[in-house]
Amino acid sequence: MPVHSNQPVSFDNTASAFAYKTDRELRKARWLFSTMGKPWLLRLGLTLMPLAIRFRIPFTKTIIRNTIFRQFVGGESLAETAPVVDRLQAYQTEVILDYGVEGGEGEDAFEASTREFIRVVAYAATQPNIPFISIKVTGIARFSLLEQIDASMRSGEMSTLMKRYTAAVQSLHETERAEWDRVVHRLQRICTEANQHQVGILVDAEESWIQDPVDALTMLMMDQFNRTAAIVYNTIQLYRHDRLAFLKDCQVAAQDRSFVLGVKLVRGAYMEKERARAQALQYPSPIQPNKEACDRDYDEAVLFCLQHIDSVCIILASHNESSNLLAANYLTEKVLPLNHPHLHFSQLYGMSDNITFNLAAHGYRVSKYLPFGPIRDVIPYLMRRAQENSSVAGQTGRELSLIEKELTRRRSV
Repeated sequence: MPVHSNQPVSFDNTASAFAYKTDRELRKARWLFSTMGKPWLLRLGLTLMPLAIRFRIPFTKTIIRNTIFRQFVGGESLAETAPVVDRLQAYQTEVILDYGVEGGEGEDAFEASTREFIRVVAYAATQPNIPFISIKVTGIARFSLLEQIDASMRSGEMSTLMKRYTAAVQSLHETERAEWDRVVHRLQRICTEANQHQVGILVDAEESWIQDPVDALTMLMMDQFNRTAAIVYNTIQLYRHDRLAFLKDCQVAAQDRSFVLGVKLVRGAYMEKERARAQALQYPSPIQPNKEACDRDYDEAVLFCLQHIDSVCIILASHNESSNLLAANYLTEKVLPLNHPHLHFSQLYGMSDNITFNLAAHGYRVSKYLPFGPIRDVIPYLMRRAQENSSVAGQTGRELSLIEKELTRRRSV
């Protein structure tokens, strides 16, 4: 039944935001965000954490598991995520499952990742509140092959993404083309399983120098599997200055080819790496000149998708309160159901609970992005989360102030 509310959503209600956490869990979260708020300590931790895992320093895994891992990750195995999923379901919050593997090496590793993604799809299909899983193409394809295809696509003179992609694949050596065919087949197997179970596949964004073949491959899967509903979603990073135009081009292509466009809108996760590489190789940075430009493009992308909500399915993946309010208010202004099937809000597990659980309490479709996997495999993800909290203006401070507010409220009850 459509949900609609005349009451505006507020992200300041800490009772709703942290109802699912005990006092002890809140105090641990306060300590962790306080630690991440100290730049020198964060830099030291980010340097030592991978080394300690690599050289198997005693107690390292235990320390990581009980601190940053527990805050941001659902568990080391699919089975370990079950209590977290059940807990979130009790608060009307869905889950996007993410098997935390990236940058694997070798055909055996890629096949193992493919089988695991398919297993996650099958598991999600048995759970009432796991509508999506997330995958990374770097989990099933060689990074340097993606880089090679991307470079060829960028050097091509053809206008459209798919024409440049076709020409780039045709230019591959016979053995490389066979290797790429295996990549395409792996993603088709995953999407076929997802289509059979009606579980959404969210293809993560990658670094800009391998993103073009990822975009093209994802468009191919949407063309095949999104004929009546969105099964496959591409991720668009709006911290890149060219992505708003790319989004609009995708909408035109979807309309021309008569498939449903699925998009996950994010700001981005590789900003420092992107800028450093552009400077080192002396090419124009793909990153927006400032935060204001990124916010402007992100919000324009949100509105563009909402204006085409009948033919575009959107996952608004953001920790920005203004962007979430923009979409929430749009539904109210247009008298659309708050649980519209083509709009889904999402935040990372362990962050922005004030957004997630207040949206859920008002009847919006919202989820937590829940990664899982062995500690060694999710270290890159954990490092990005720590860096994100330190680099996003006010993020750590906002988390801390809300936690302090809730702890104070509980003491006064």
